[in-house]
Amino acid sequence: MTYRFLARRPATFVAVAVVVAASVPASGSAMAGSFDPALTPRIGVVAAIPSVDWVETTDPPSGIRASLPGKAETRDEIVSIKGRNVDVRGYWLDTAEGGVGFTVHDMPDDLYTLEENLQRLVERYMITTAEPLTSSNVKKSTVDGRPVLDARLTSETNGEPLAGSVRLIADDKHFVQVLSLGPQANEKALKAVHERILAGLRIPNP
Repeated sequence: MTYRFLARRPATFVAVAVVVAASVPASGSAMAGSFDPALTPRIGVVAAIPSVDWVETTDPPSGIRASLPGKAETRDEIVSIKGRNVDVRGYWLDTAEGGVGFTVHDMPDDLYTLEENLQRLVERYMITTAEPLTSSNVKKSTVDGRPVLDARLTSETNGEPLAGSVRLIADDKHFVQVLSLGPQANEKALKAVHERILAGLRIPNP
């Protein structure tokens, strides 16, 4: 049996994207500080996972780009972090396997450690969705000379178990997050999507 998120938009993932944000954005929409339960992804049934056209998605200010399995919804925020305004841009979409996407924070990579950012992601998710989130299999490494942290994520919504992955990347003046989360029954397929996004992620050198 294969499941699919049937949200009108990937609100959960957009809201969670601002992982280091304060509770109220400095400007922009209220998404960074509030959550509409009516937009929580719901789980339905589909017969099979369809093939999709991958779309190269670029964050114009930074030049960071990644291939995503479809056209992403873009969300821009300005959030207050440690007394400074930080621009955050998220690119998210729902797929047959779950919700996927990435965010770019215009902030120095030493503002928080990757471990702190992971903890803030977990806390932010639980506050935003009123649902649990646990990280495990946490691994630090270096990719293309940049510190990265990978972790498995697990949660549940309406009694249905969820699973996914996150990669956090420190890049001098940017903090980059790649996130995927969907029904646990789809974890293997969603992991393959996540890995393909990571393989196509390009961060320009300073």
